[in-house]
Amino acid sequence: MGLRMKEKQAITAQIASRYQQGSKRDKQRILDEFTQLTGYHRKYAIHLLSTWGKECIQWIHGQRVRFVVGAPRRRKKREGRRVYDERVREAVRRVWELFDYLCGKRLAVLMRANLDMLIGEAELGIERSLREKLLQVSPATIDRMLRPERKRLALKGRSRTRAGSLLRHQIPIRVFYPWEERRVGFCELDTVSHDGGSSRGEFCQTLTLTDVASGWVELRALRNRAHRWVKEALEQIASTLPFPLRGIDSDNGGEFLNQQVVDWCKTHQVTFTRARPYRKNDNCFVEQKNDVAVRRYVGYARYDTDSEYTALQEVYPPLCLLLNFFYPSVRLVQKDRTGCQVKKRYDSPKTPYQRLLEDQEVDERVKETLRQQASQLHLLKVKRLVDQAVDRLIQLQRQKVHGTGPHPANPNRAKEDIHKSTGFTKKEKKKQKEKENTTSMCVR
Repeated sequence: MGLRMKEKQAITAQIASRYQQGSKRDKQRILDEFTQLTGYHRKYAIHLLSTWGKECIQWIHGQRVRFVVGAPRRRKKREGRRVYDERVREAVRRVWELFDYLCGKRLAVLMRANLDMLIGEAELGIERSLREKLLQVSPATIDRMLRPERKRLALKGRSRTRAGSLLRHQIPIRVFYPWEERRVGFCELDTVSHDGGSSRGEFCQTLTLTDVASGWVELRALRNRAHRWVKEALEQIASTLPFPLRGIDSDNGGEFLNQQVVDWCKTHQVTFTRARPYRKNDNCFVEQKNDVAVRRYVGYARYDTDSEYTALQEVYPPLCLLLNFFYPSVRLVQKDRTGCQVKKRYDSPKTPYQRLLEDQEVDERVKETLRQQASQLHLLKVKRLVDQAVDRLIQLQRQKVHGTGPHPANPNRAKEDIHKSTGFTKKEKKKQKEKENTTSMCVR
């Protein structure tokens, strides 16, 4: 693999001055090294080193052009008005905020499929005259429009996984999914802790299950990390999945590596595998969903009361419908390695519902049931149900933090002590408040 153009230019800039000031023997030696290093033809190398940094004049298309060899070219400013004005930018921003800050590739697919519905929505205020431009705007342009807005919404997660030493030798390790084994029904499992930064006491958990082949997501709220709740959530998910559950792959947390889950998998003939310790990429599919399907909606606050647990349960049914039937996602279909470089190729953005319809192994009766369910769903109605449920959860948490609601440990705890128990830094609190305000704006 040869040098890049910028690297060749940097080498030329360093060598040119020594070449121009050197003797004939020095020039010959420098020229030999230079041509061997850059791969240039000897005559071109002589011309390049002799004229580098000097002013030259050439006639190009009948015009006299004066330039300095090696000087960076000046880009001409593009003339004419911009194709997408501020009205288009504002319309894209409103749709982006309404549909949970999707990336450009996913947002473009969702917008093109539901644009007429969005234009007819009075709350968004999208003018019909912008329809053609919104249909033509590319994913890259959408990302450029929204780049300043994205800088405010980044929070770092926390891990509360506790290793389960029991049954570790009975559950085989699965390192990766070979391409020929990407069949519908093989899923990855993980839990998300809603502890607010403090691991003291009990707090709610979210069980995340994602199908590797289709991207189908199921979310369930748990009271805590007890084995019983995990097994009951698995039973509920298996009964509601549109396809049979063939296998699950989890991390080494004790909520999964226990006798109840193992016995349930053996009884229902579900393959149970686990990832390597401290290797999150082994469960990359579900780890990604922990962010886009859980943290971006319910945040990083602490949920530990009965009312918050009930509110958390109400968030996930409409959210699963939104993620599975309306929000497109991309999937890795090929990975080629050339030396130290890895080139990844993704398919076009599709919803999990569309991938199930295109899968030849899925039974036709299952596909017909999914079509009937999709025909009864309305994008904006489902989105409003999600926003209302998230808003109720946030209001309950705010009431608890500000002392207007009961706290499970001590109802009379002072406001300052509650803030300390959340474990947030000032920067994280500010970002969390901005996100809560943005979510409330979407609901209104």
